[in-house]
Amino acid sequence: MSLIAATRCCALVASLLVALSTSAFAGPSPTDAQRQAATEVAESLRYGHYADITLDDAWSRRAFEQLLDVMDSQRAYLLKDDIEDFSDLRTTLDDALYEGELERVYEFYSHYQDRLESRLEWLIDQIDAGLAFDYTGNERLMLEREEMAWERSQKALDAVWERRLKNAALSLELSDQTPEAIQETLRERYAGQLSRVRQTNAEDVFGLFMAAVTSTVDPHTEYLSPRQGESFDIQMKLSLEGIGALLQSEGEYVKVSSLVAGGPADKSGVLQPADRIVAVGQGEEGEMTNVVGMRLDEVVDLIRGPKGSTVRLDIIPAKAVDVTRSRTVKIVRDTVELEDQAASSEIVTLERDGGEHRIGIIEIPTFYVDFDAWQAGEEDYRSTTRDVAKEIERLKGEGVEGIVLDLRNDGGGALQEANSLIGLFIDRGPTVQVRDAEGRISLYGDTDSGSLYEGPLAVLVNRLSASASEIVAGAIQDYGRGLVLGNRTFGKGTVQTLNELNHGQIKLTRAKFYRISGESTQHRGVYPDLEFPNLVDPELIGESTLENALPWDTVRSVQYRRYGNPDRYLDTLRGKHEERVSEDANFTYLKRQASLTKQLREQQTTISLNREQRKREMEAQEREQLALENRRRRALGLEPLDDWIDAREEEPGDSEEEAPVDRAQIIEGAQILLDYALLTRND
Repeated sequence: MSLIAATRCCALVASLLVALSTSAFAGPSPTDAQRQAATEVAESLRYGHYADITLDDAWSRRAFEQLLDVMDSQRAYLLKDDIEDFSDLRTTLDDALYEGELERVYEFYSHYQDRLESRLEWLIDQIDAGLAFDYTGNERLMLEREEMAWERSQKALDAVWERRLKNAALSLELSDQTPEAIQETLRERYAGQLSRVRQTNAEDVFGLFMAAVTSTVDPHTEYLSPRQGESFDIQMKLSLEGIGALLQSEGEYVKVSSLVAGGPADKSGVLQPADRIVAVGQGEEGEMTNVVGMRLDEVVDLIRGPKGSTVRLDIIPAKAVDVTRSRTVKIVRDTVELEDQAASSEIVTLERDGGEHRIGIIEIPTFYVDFDAWQAGEEDYRSTTRDVAKEIERLKGEGVEGIVLDLRNDGGGALQEANSLIGLFIDRGPTVQVRDAEGRISLYGDTDSGSLYEGPLAVLVNRLSASASEIVAGAIQDYGRGLVLGNRTFGKGTVQTLNELNHGQIKLTRAKFYRISGESTQHRGVYPDLEFPNLVDPELIGESTLENALPWDTVRSVQYRRYGNPDRYLDTLRGKHEERVSEDANFTYLKRQASLTKQLREQQTTISLNREQRKREMEAQEREQLALENRRRRALGLEPLDDWIDAREEEPGDSEEEAPVDRAQIIEGAQILLDYALLTRND
């Protein structure tokens, strides 16, 4: 399977974001092709986007702020006077876009590049002069500076960077690096950034401006350069080989946004959403390339490689309590076959009142269809719906008392498969509404009479369930056909089309999904009937975390029949569920882990530059994490761990005996569905 790095959650925009703060060139000028492309982008946004967009002075002010964010989001290179010198752009960016007059934008970027290059040279000079920091004072470093005022002098910025450099050196020292290794690592990091800065060309500057322009309207509208367009086409055909991960940029880091179902990273279990990648190495051993501050497409190129080869990633785990504690994981590159993403099923046996009950679980990693076989007219082509139908028949033959559809981590796929899948559980009817930019609403649905399965049903979702998964979960909920369990879903309720420009392409948001009840899935996602503790931090992943995401809204509902009324049983089901999980070690762990993660995120706005204080803070946080993990392990009869690092490096369990926390959700989902089946048996 390919490493798909730019298909979701504004990953391409984010790549340009990083590119801008890590690339430079001397006095570029816009080409005629770029001028023409700018005017075409203006027309596309004005007349083709789903939202009603007016490119005027008010828009210019927003675009100027976006331009500052993509260039210098941490307020670390530009001064207040620099911003004022180019303040005319606050009201002229709309004209620049319409008319293709980009010189002033390029001048601004060139000035920013001068500041960036000078800062990197300053850092290298500081390192070459020798690092002799005093780690005994009371200094603290602010981790995020997006809301800070622009500094007024180079002296003030020097003070900011002295603390940043001091923190970088302290982090490496706490990772047990020698003074010589620290100096070499940091010099290599900044020299590498400076080298990439000097290789940047006019195409990069145009990409930066387009990133600022398109991100003012929504995070999924993006400009793709000719090179990015070719890569995007290849990625959508899934013909590249890599680790199977969706990546996006976050500040100076490249972050994992999700994993491709059935891909090498997914199967290995060593990489998780929101993990940050700090270095990449080729093969089983050898030098690692530091990728902090590197542009996204360059990181992707390092991670891609031939099938069967090994890539090493140095990552900061999403749940790491301190960024000084990274860990190295190994993943063998591979391609993903359709079989790896196919639906599969199992039977969970539950004991109640001295008897055994069987609940079927159908895992659906993605919504797929073998388009080539389908278009060729082959009768036995593979698709999600066809494969799920086979699993349903098998489970019915085994006498299950209910079926749970596991849509956790399912990022969507073919819309037609979402429609036809819903049709397995209802007797004809609408499934989703799609509203286009002109306000026209199209209704999609299942047209086949009859249903394949009429028994008790539940849908298990989480924060990574998106798009087509949300359509299925929302329809099952609206029809009263079954329960929705788990976590609030991603909230990706928009539709994009890819349009050719004279130079590059534009991915444009053209439509929006609405449930048959009239509610949009956009931004809010689908809320479960019964909520489980989050495995994924909703403050880090999801549509609501993306800047300028289109809002939630409603349209008129359509006529549809209700198959049941699960709401009337929710209080009873919730009581039984809470009674069970209060004694369940994994659910208790998840609830406390979610609370601790939120607490640490809110508290850790600054970090100490005092060595002993830093160690105390880090050790206190790790003690909390270790105590939480060991409480879970003791309750499960497992050996407690001596160190929190052991918990982070432990390979994920895959047997029921080990009871990994995600497995606990499957078991509890089956328990809830059994409760529901027993309650409704006499209805």
